[in-house]
Amino acid sequence: MASTLPPSSAGGQGRTSASGDLRAALQRILDGRQAQIRDKVRWWLSQPGNAPRPDLPIDEHRAQVLAWARELCREGDTAIGFPPEYGGEGDIDKYVASFETLAFGDLSLLVKCGVQFGLFGGAILHLGTDEHHRRHLPGVVSLDLPGCFAMTERGHGSNVQALRTTATYEPETDEIVVHTPDDDARKDYIGNAARDGRMAAVFAQLVVGGEERGVHAVLVPIRDENGDPCPGVRIEDCGPKLGLDGVDNGRLWFDHVRVPRGNLLDRYAQIRDDGTYFSPIENPTRRFFTMLGTLIMGRVSVCGAAINATKVAQTIAVRHALARRQFGPPGSDEEAPLIRYRTHQRRLLPDLATTYALHFAQDELRGRLHAVFGQDEPPDRERRELETLAAGLKAVATWHATKTIQECREACGGAGYLRVNRFAALKADTDVFTTFEGDNTVLLQLCAKNLLTDYRDQFGELDPLGTAAFFGRQVYETVAERSAIRELLGRLADDLVPGRESEEDLLERDTQLELYRWREQHMTSGAARRLKAGIDAGREPFEVLLETQDHVVGVARTHVERVVLEAFAAAVERCPDERPKALLGRLCDLYALAGIERDRGWFQEHGRLSSTRSKAVIKTVNQLCEALSADAGLLADAFGVPEAVLGEAARRP
Repeated sequence: MASTLPPSSAGGQGRTSASGDLRAALQRILDGRQAQIRDKVRWWLSQPGNAPRPDLPIDEHRAQVLAWARELCREGDTAIGFPPEYGGEGDIDKYVASFETLAFGDLSLLVKCGVQFGLFGGAILHLGTDEHHRRHLPGVVSLDLPGCFAMTERGHGSNVQALRTTATYEPETDEIVVHTPDDDARKDYIGNAARDGRMAAVFAQLVVGGEERGVHAVLVPIRDENGDPCPGVRIEDCGPKLGLDGVDNGRLWFDHVRVPRGNLLDRYAQIRDDGTYFSPIENPTRRFFTMLGTLIMGRVSVCGAAINATKVAQTIAVRHALARRQFGPPGSDEEAPLIRYRTHQRRLLPDLATTYALHFAQDELRGRLHAVFGQDEPPDRERRELETLAAGLKAVATWHATKTIQECREACGGAGYLRVNRFAALKADTDVFTTFEGDNTVLLQLCAKNLLTDYRDQFGELDPLGTAAFFGRQVYETVAERSAIRELLGRLADDLVPGRESEEDLLERDTQLELYRWREQHMTSGAARRLKAGIDAGREPFEVLLETQDHVVGVARTHVERVVLEAFAAAVERCPDERPKALLGRLCDLYALAGIERDRGWFQEHGRLSSTRSKAVIKTVNQLCEALSADAGLLADAFGVPEAVLGEAARRP
């Protein structure tokens, strides 16, 4: 391998015809099968009056967001995910792609639409029956029926199964009585509740025949046609937040509010005419998680929105790095653009590669969501695999957004601190993405739990010969790992001499994938052994889990990073044209090796990298950053962020 990677032949920083063609080719690859709807959303964001308005007071911002949402309804984009008989196309893939692209603009509008059409409308669509659809979906799609998704309670956070709001069936009146027993059971942080919502999908403990049947969803009117709270409903505004000022988050209390039995969203569980409870899913836990399937689409949508919001920040920061000049060679009046500096390349380009990688992983996740939700009764295994990936990728993508937007703000210096350049809103509005639709740390534990369950099931299905082979692999890997460590210790003096090991294979995709796969497998088997050993020793499973939580979360992280790398590598291989394929291949190298660099201590501890190869990783990442810096503007422009939503710092160099 050459000591320095050559720059790409894509046209460098200039805006030549060749580079323009390559940028267009990259955007086509990124937009993929949903290019048409993405372009339509870009067009809408580019129309006069539709760009973000960071200067609006809260009340005006909320009114503007509602007006924008109604305009989108008239365009028909908000109905895409609903059945054709309600004005939609039944296309979840297309709907989520449209939602993701909306994240280029005002994120309050994005969240408002997510609450109305994704959560409230999704609850009715996926948990209700044809009768619920007929009665309510036309109003949902047109926004004539603004609604809320009332799940979270003050006292229970992520533990949805322990919600304390009750929905008690009274056979005498054939009504369900919804009640908030105490202040800890109030519904909190509910989007659309403080100002616009007229109905809520309330998640509560259903009580039928004096017996608790678990958490179910009930439609409860919260405001009348005049906008006043309905009898027994108490509503409060959550007040100013860190961001998303255009979303009217509120709190809800219910004081023995009566609704008809038919307001129970009863696709998976019914109260029969004779007052008895019935569900085709006998296991309460399985029934609960089946009913929470609506959350999966929310997580997939938030994941994509976080990735696209990150693209906005990176477009601004990369353009600023190309245009802003400072210092230069001693004795010269010429100043160098920021992108020439290694430190600036390091702070922008590995994150840019990660955003590309996450984009392709999200594209695969969205396709799987469409496939699973397109089935009337998807198999449990497919649901669980989707849930695992959605939970893990949402966590990784939203943390990436928080970290990267801050890095981009700093990379723009004082310009990044000006509100007009959008970083204030991007930072504030995306910050909550790490905790809504599931706290990220909890989601990684959910992801790891499913992975470890699959690991156990796979082990349990092995015949005696397979079991022996499995343990043989574990023993072999352990011995090999220890042998490698001994070998490294024995060569410590040799490692002080540079160049004793080849760096070439670091740029081999198979080498990169093998390292990521081996790390995941090692982490998973190690966590499984620790959990099993603790339980076999007679300790309480909960205590064992607490003791191994850091290891368990690490399993999920390595799994997601492996999946993301595989998605990026597959996208590169699909490229029909060699020029974008070569550029994306180099960007994929940067993503893979930057991840290995971050975790090189672990790889060294486990005998997978010598000190010489660890140094080679750093050197190669530097070379990739240098080579890709010539195409940084092209790569950022390929995101297709509309000019209308970018601030002054994003002026073209």
